[in-house]
Amino acid sequence: MSVNYTAEQVKMMTVAYTENPSRETVEKLSEDLDKSIKSIISKLSREGVYKKTVYKTKTGETPVTKKQIVQEVADLLEIDYVDLAGLVKSPKPELKTLLEELHDSLEKKNS
Repeated sequence: MSVNYTAEQVKMMTVAYTENPSRETVEKLSEDLDKSIKSIISKLSREGVYKKTVYKTKTGETPVTKKQIVQEVADLLEIDYVDLAGLVKSPKPELKTLLEELHDSLEKKNS
């Protein structure tokens, strides 16, 4: 079995990435070690230090699916998701508004 990385390289990679966990660090390690970015990410993952980049929307929010929004609405109304499943076909901005208004309404009711 061939070894792709020496113990020294693994230590250097994990220290560098732990100090600055970013795509730029991965790219620099790729250049310095003459390995592909995918190989660097795989090794860092196996070492337990790699942190997957979390996708954010243009507004900086973590993306939420329409199904997740409808599920939350169903949970707040204490009804089965199946009874509201057709709402998934609604436009996302309207679903978000519905969820926000439902949260506000329940908050007022509970205060």
